[in-house]
Amino acid sequence: MRSRASSREPIEETNRGAERAHRTIALSLFVAASICLPSPSAGTGKVERHPNIIFILVDDMGYGDVGCFGAKAIRTPNIDRMAAEGLKLTSFYVTSPVCTPSRAALLTGRYAARMGAAQMHLDNVLFPTDKTGLPQSETSVARALKQRGYATACIGKWHLGNLAPHRAIDHGFDYYFGIPYSNDMRPTPIVRNDETIEEPAKQETLTLRYTQEAVSFIERSKGRPFFLYLAHNMPHIPLFASDRFRGKSRGGLYGDVVEELDWSVGEVLSALKRLGLDRDTIVFFASDNGPWYQGSPGGLRGRKGSTYEGGVRVPGIVRWPGKIKAGSVSDDPVATIDFFPTAVFLAGEGKTNSESRLPLDGKNMLAFLLGVEKRSPNDLLLFFDGVYLQTVRAGRWKLHVARWNYPRYTASSGPQRNLVLVRPELYDLNVDAAESYDMAGDRQDIVNELKAKIAGALRSFPDEIQRANAELMGSLPAGR
Repeated sequence: MRSRASSREPIEETNRGAERAHRTIALSLFVAASICLPSPSAGTGKVERHPNIIFILVDDMGYGDVGCFGAKAIRTPNIDRMAAEGLKLTSFYVTSPVCTPSRAALLTGRYAARMGAAQMHLDNVLFPTDKTGLPQSETSVARALKQRGYATACIGKWHLGNLAPHRAIDHGFDYYFGIPYSNDMRPTPIVRNDETIEEPAKQETLTLRYTQEAVSFIERSKGRPFFLYLAHNMPHIPLFASDRFRGKSRGGLYGDVVEELDWSVGEVLSALKRLGLDRDTIVFFASDNGPWYQGSPGGLRGRKGSTYEGGVRVPGIVRWPGKIKAGSVSDDPVATIDFFPTAVFLAGEGKTNSESRLPLDGKNMLAFLLGVEKRSPNDLLLFFDGVYLQTVRAGRWKLHVARWNYPRYTASSGPQRNLVLVRPELYDLNVDAAESYDMAGDRQDIVNELKAKIAGALRSFPDEIQRANAELMGSLPAGR
């Protein structure tokens, strides 16, 4: 078992950078050699092939909704087994506490705040009537992997634009099947590629049909490397479970839904074993943000729509038999934004940034996942809600610099406003994951250092983001 995050000072940028610098080449060679998989090739016996990549993303599942993360009322034996056979990430993050920007970061390795506030509808999320979405200037992980010879499929919720040129099939996915946005939006069609095949969707069948589609894609793609993005609509409300699972959980309908999702994970893993692809496939599991009105944040503060831990820390699991040590656990912070550079590195030649036309924010975390590196490659994680940067994490420390005047999704008597905190709040997440004990008064040095890092990071963002966060930058650059 990996140890928890070190108690050393969190930022340590100089020391950590120097420590890694002399190991970079050796690590790259080691990791690159370790990920190539032998596969039969007519006439030559064996050739190198790159691993299949699966990312299973669920919608609005809480940190505490999975057995291996502490759930008692909900049974998740397949997800628990996935963790037992792989790496459980107890400090795994999304970069935004709502759907659209969270998914954009996962699929591009870049903060959604770089993509245009109006373009991505960052004041909320994208809706069916919006004509915008993920811009073509962004490179999705599907497009990057497709250029490497991967078959690609998105099954489930896309929520990055439902009109051309913003759909999944416009961003490198060979195949799409699902509701293209949240299941509480209207209309609620099931779309296959660019054709609506059912409206309204029979939502009690969604998890079953998504699973069948995912297994079918694996079966027909088994002869070449593939990338499957299985993005379930559940357990976002309204909740639907099939007759097989309805009424079976001690967690009510929400628990029924999660237990059906757990079954789905088991079906995908079983298909890999049946087809002899188990050791050739790395599988990721996470949620897109914290729980909404139901579900458990697992003792963390906050829920969906909040940049407290309960809104952005999600259950994270990575499984790759023979590569990732079974039963591993790490509390070092990594995030979905690190998936793009990791997946591209897995696809060959050790290149990451070269696959995107724009600079990446995420870091290649493969050496960390394999246990070659014991520390996370990401020294600073930024958490935005809309255009506003509200919190950051660096090592053990979480700094709050802004928050809403009242929480999202609650009744209020006036408009929601982002308020910069007169006194930033600092939490030591190694001992206080619930963010209950403000350490800012004792560690003003850490507060000052992180505030300086925030100001520096924001200077790389577009003008509109700098203007929205001007107070955090001290002053705007000349000409802004």
